[in-house]
Amino acid sequence: MKNFGLIGAAGYIAPRHMKAIKDLGHRLGIAYDINDSVGIIDSVSPQSEFFTEFERFYDRAFQLKRIPELSLDYVSICSPNYLHHSHITAGLRLGADVICEKPLVPTPALLDDLELVEKETGKRVFNILQLRHHDAILKLRDQVAKAPLDKKFDVELTYITSRGKWYFESWKGDQRKSFGVATNIGVHFYDMLHFVFGKLQKNIVHYSGKAKAAGYLEYERARVRWFLSIDANDLPQDVKGKKTTFRSIDISGEQLEFSEGFTDLHTISYQEILQGRGYGLSDARHCIETVDVIRSSSIVAPGSDAHPFVRGLTN
Repeated sequence: MKNFGLIGAAGYIAPRHMKAIKDLGHRLGIAYDINDSVGIIDSVSPQSEFFTEFERFYDRAFQLKRIPELSLDYVSICSPNYLHHSHITAGLRLGADVICEKPLVPTPALLDDLELVEKETGKRVFNILQLRHHDAILKLRDQVAKAPLDKKFDVELTYITSRGKWYFESWKGDQRKSFGVATNIGVHFYDMLHFVFGKLQKNIVHYSGKAKAAGYLEYERARVRWFLSIDANDLPQDVKGKKTTFRSIDISGEQLEFSEGFTDLHTISYQEILQGRGYGLSDARHCIETVDVIRSSSIVAPGSDAHPFVRGLTN
């Protein structure tokens, strides 16, 4: 049985981490969040210590190092994006391996720094890249691998997940903290595209705003037009009023069906990490480089390579 600490216990994604820890038979010993709306801990691990001040959490976690049966083996991080680097390094310096949500860090330079801290501490950082464990994605990867080497797939990726006015009052709506829509809701898709279609060869941005972004990516095995949005007005007419989310991946005229099968992907990710098959810093580098370029790129006027939803949008 491994001992876990959790940073960001009140966040949206934290319950999936708690469930993974519990379902795999491990122990959540200590948790932290600035917010105290963490009653879910009672159904997962009521004996866990909990702190709303990071200094007290860190001090207690450091004290636990003196108690072999309670010292932390892993620290899981579900905090806001801009705090990931600080929380990852804190976990490593506590003598624990770290499991962190996406995006690991916003830039390749910070990824390089994490590599240095790994060497200094002898501990490792693992990123949750759960789409790599999804059955539909694994089948697609196998299909692409079996296709003729000179074949490039034409892909149209559309992801609209409606968010209300609260979003822009939260850290997620602050681009200094979330690093923008493309990074916050898109980084897993960019990782999946690389995982399936190989190295990135071209990265063009056609639109970038507070609520949506769009562009063109060309990989070794695919040409991808992408559109990401949190604006309900972008939902297709046949979806509006019925659903708040629209997800579509069209591959050379065929829809990739992967709306199901997300429930246990965090548990699978944890299982793989604990069995020595987790995705580390080198695995995360490609998608971090991709979003870093998207954030810093100049806008290119949409052409034939633009996603159809970009028409009518103005920067």
